[in-house]
Amino acid sequence: MTHDLSGRPADKRAGFARWLAGRDCTDCWKAARDSDTASREEWLSAKRAEEQESAAAWARQFDMPPLEGPEKALAWGERSRHQLMTAAHTALVAEGTWDDADWAVLEEKTRTVSRAGWWIDQRDADGTDLPELLDAATDTDHGTENPYR
Repeated sequence: MTHDLSGRPADKRAGFARWLAGRDCTDCWKAARDSDTASREEWLSAKRAEEQESAAAWARQFDMPPLEGPEKALAWGERSRHQLMTAAHTALVAEGTWDDADWAVLEEKTRTVSRAGWWIDQRDADGTDLPELLDAATDTDHGTENPYR
């Protein structure tokens, strides 16, 4: 691509020309960006499919009920549930002090939370917080911690 440097001050042309020489032209940059975007989207799609397969296999293995909610939220909810449960197991059992009996109680509570949106909302939670989150989700007395109410 040709650039007109006549609009630049004479003392700035050489530096700008060097800078341009080290860059792709606009068309080349856009083509590279578009191919990177397509590659990134393909990679992300493959990663999501792999995560979905792992989540479905885990749900079958541990007899987790199917989630409920809008169709487009179900897969995301399943992946979120699987990731949070895996993080919780690692933190509480593998690296923590919980035994299999403690974990079995948590698994039973997990089976009662079937709303995909709930799992999506908790997707960024720490695995050690899962027991408290499940207690709050399964508590029928939704009191408040506010002492002034």
